[in-house]
Amino acid sequence: MFNKGQLAGLMKQAQAMQDNLKKAQDELAFIEVTGEAGNGLVKITITCKHQVKKVVIDPSLMGDDHEMLEDLITTAFNDAAKRAEQTSEEKMGKLTAGMPGLPGGMKLPF
Repeated sequence: MFNKGQLAGLMKQAQAMQDNLKKAQDELAFIEVTGEAGNGLVKITITCKHQVKKVVIDPSLMGDDHEMLEDLITTAFNDAAKRAEQTSEEKMGKLTAGMPGLPGGMKLPF
C-alpha cells in the first residue's frame, strides 16, 4: 500500500497532469487546421474546437450550380473537422502517454 508521502506525491503528480491537460485543451482553441474539397477549390479553416475561422471558395465555382458548391463546402468542413480531431488526439495523447490504462474522460485528481 502507499504511505502518506507516496500518496501525497502521487496526488501532486495527478494535479500537475490535470493542469497540463487543461492548458493543452485551452491551446486547442488557437490551433487552426484547414480542410479542402474539390482539389482545393473550397477550403475551410477551423480551430481544433471546431470554430470556423475562414472559408475560401475559388471564383470558378460561383456559377449556377449551387448544389455542387454546397456539397463541396460540406465536404471541406468535414475534412477540417476530421483534421481538428486528429490534431487534438495527438496533442492530448502526448500528455496522457505516461498514464497507461487511464480511461478516456477520467478527471484528475481521483
